Amino acid sequence: MNNELLIPNHIGIIMDGNGRWAQERGQVRTFGHKSAVENIKQLCLHMADVGVKYASLYAFSTENFKRDIKEVDFLMNLFTTCFQKEFDVLKKKKVRVIFSGRKEPLPQKVLDAMDVIMEDTKDNTDLVLNICINYGSHAEIVDTTKKICEMYKEGKISLDDIDEEFIQKNLYQDLPPLDFVIRTSGELRLSNFMMYQASYAEFYFPKVYFPDFNNEEFDKAIVEFNKRNRRFGGIK
Repeated sequence: MNNELLIPNHIGIIMDGNGRWAQERGQVRTFGHKSAVENIKQLCLHMADVGVKYASLYAFSTENFKRDIKEVDFLMNLFTTCFQKEFDVLKKKKVRVIFSGRKEPLPQKVLDAMDVIMEDTKDNTDLVLNICINYGSHAEIVDTTKKICEMYKEGKISLDDIDEEFIQKNLYQDLPPLDFVIRTSGELRLSNFMMYQASYAEFYFPKVYFPDFNNEEFDKAIVEFNKRNRRFGGIK
């Protein structure tokens, strides 16, 4: 990659198209999810190498629980295996893993695996990998509002303490705003992904499915990002 290119500080990736990718190859949808895990590992290593500091991956939405129960169960087992074994390479690369989303109704085995990998990687500094599981932006805003109301009710804050920065810090994770949001598969929507954090993000919608969104495709995305004129409401 060209060393002169500006690298986004915080990238969000909506990892879309895993099931369709598998079906187009005559495979079951779960084959696509397995392939997505392999892609996550190499892609995260690449992002760390090029200088991305924060990456948020949309792995499972609050609405995804409406899918066929067999597919949901497969994904829960896949998450557990990933966090216990598959992500060892990320630990060695100094990637810190955190999570965004509601705990309920995630299975306890998934929650336990999440706790372990967060503890194991808490001191890593090369890349913060925020995995969004059972996540929805609407739910995050509701939960943050309730959290702030409780703080006010308990006398911990005053109304004057509540501003945009305060809200940002009290979302599921205290992360910088998104600079760049990528949704694979060519679909043109956010699907309830980090809407507050993406207020001034640039968007990119490659037509490739996520299992094919490799390092080369990522580099193309960065080139596209560098063509954008980010104005943040001003005139340039």
